[in-house]
Amino acid sequence: MTNLKGKVALVTGGTGGIGAAICLRLAEAGAKVVTNYRNEEKARKWQEAAKTKGFDIAVYQADVSSLEECTDLVKQIEAEIGPVDILVNNAGITKDTTFRKMTKEQWDAVMNINLDSLYNVTKQVIDHMTSSGWGRIINISSINGQKGQIGQTNYTASKAGMHGFTMSLAQEVARKGVTVNTVSPGYIATEMVMAVPEEIRDKIIAGIPVGRLGTSEEIAALVGYLCSEEAGFATGADFSINGGQHMM
Repeated sequence: MTNLKGKVALVTGGTGGIGAAICLRLAEAGAKVVTNYRNEEKARKWQEAAKTKGFDIAVYQADVSSLEECTDLVKQIEAEIGPVDILVNNAGITKDTTFRKMTKEQWDAVMNINLDSLYNVTKQVIDHMTSSGWGRIINISSINGQKGQIGQTNYTASKAGMHGFTMSLAQEVARKGVTVNTVSPGYIATEMVMAVPEEIRDKIIAGIPVGRLGTSEEIAALVGYLCSEEAGFATGADFSINGGQHMM
């Protein structure tokens, strides 16, 4: 198991699905884990559930599409827990429709949460990482950011943009001991995917060579590795984890 004792990890959008699994994985590795929320009731319930498993994960209110709220979030974390050593940019939304029907509001909403958030949050932690000589940034993208998907021009553009951000920032901070990587999951058995009608879900699975959906824990295991000392030579990469559905 990766040893992250003494590290402070911020996982955006960490109270559900893949983000929740990442929080638990990093906490299990010894990190002090923090996540943000927009829905306080849901976040508090999740926090209590995590405590029953032995994990004390801090939760703070912040909208990652707001630079001001992200600035305040990190200041509060630094004051109450410590400077952020590990950042997992996981928060994301979808507003799916064909491009011809897509409104500017649907485009902006997805870009603001999925892509602008990378600037808003990373900007607050990068100076500490470079000055301390160690840091890990992992951006959670998607298989659809690699191959595209009908009805997701906004989502696909935002997720493809994530890796562009990864590659450029990785080159800027590599000599400072900071790594920056992208993780691109395929179809994972989250609540959202499991809510898809069974016949549609079966068609999705039929297109996955390993013959099943992935698990949030599998994504979290990869993120855990990328946060480790052992992953210090991995930077600027896009790690596909999709059961062979899309190979690059």
